[in-house]
Amino acid sequence: MRALLLFLVSLSTLCAPTTKEVFKTNDIIWGFDFISKDRIIMSLKGGKIVEYDLKSKKSHSVDIPDVKVTGQGGLLDIRYFEVKGTPYLYYTYAKEVGDTVVTALARSKYSSFKTSGHKLLFTSKIHSSTGRHFGSRIERVGEDLFMSIGDRGERKYAQDLNYHNGKILRLTLEGKAAAKNPFASTKNALPEIWSYGHRNPQGLYYDESSKALYSCEFGPRGGDELNLIEEKKNYGWPVITYGKEYWGPSIGDEAKEGMEQPLTHWTPSISPSGMTKYTGDKNSKWKGSFFLATLGDTHLHRVEIDKKKVVKEERLLDSLGERIRNVRTGLDGELYISTDSGKILTVHQ
Repeated sequence: MRALLLFLVSLSTLCAPTTKEVFKTNDIIWGFDFISKDRIIMSLKGGKIVEYDLKSKKSHSVDIPDVKVTGQGGLLDIRYFEVKGTPYLYYTYAKEVGDTVVTALARSKYSSFKTSGHKLLFTSKIHSSTGRHFGSRIERVGEDLFMSIGDRGERKYAQDLNYHNGKILRLTLEGKAAAKNPFASTKNALPEIWSYGHRNPQGLYYDESSKALYSCEFGPRGGDELNLIEEKKNYGWPVITYGKEYWGPSIGDEAKEGMEQPLTHWTPSISPSGMTKYTGDKNSKWKGSFFLATLGDTHLHRVEIDKKKVVKEERLLDSLGERIRNVRTGLDGELYISTDSGKILTVHQ
């Protein structure tokens, strides 16, 4: 029996996914995207954007102005988009405005190993004195830009449409409220809001095949969520949640009419950060699966979704022991992750 158990353990180890380190720095790699098959662009929480060539190993970094590094805030997500033929880097960051720190969106023009013309596009209207829950993930859908903002540690404002706390926004590529947003004509509501009632959504992904926008967010003690994001919907925080206060008691109910239920939720917490759908060709068994980077639970979480419902989940890379901040499919077909220890790795099934 002991021999059989040892064989099964050895077999599971042989079948476990592997990783390969392709880049290392000394700061948290909060976001990353791909310029080409060989070039990665990264946002370091401390305020630098780094471009790295996988073949030549050449790198270049630039400091972004106005980044306030405080608590969970700093330089946050980054994406590469072409707009009317002009290449840009879009990025979110914590910005000091008066006596508070807000989530802001900016962009710079991009050319090979160069950025220029930092331009502030959007500054959120926030009620907060904390350095928590910035959200900050961005996702382009056609000519629209979705942007997540956490409740900033002021939970009641996630239900207040006068503030951007705890909201997912729909903006133009110039940082303005997109046309026909659901609250554009609503009194005492901000026109950028697409959905509300979020705690700290750090994952945001638009699935082109199903025309669906997904988000994952941190709960408090338990109650992490994966949500299908739809316009004008209320996702409940803090009125409903499966999580508890850190010191024990319930926060709210688990369900209420007029508020959305998550596709799935996790207690104990897995601390989901970035998310993606694997669309590459290097890991055939994973094609079409969604992946969530997890922080406190230090693993890569695989989710299968069929007809907008979760049908299977799997934990990967438990033995890696890394706080995984983000995950994306590379233009070369590989699956990439970034870590809070400053690594970019590829993952192989």
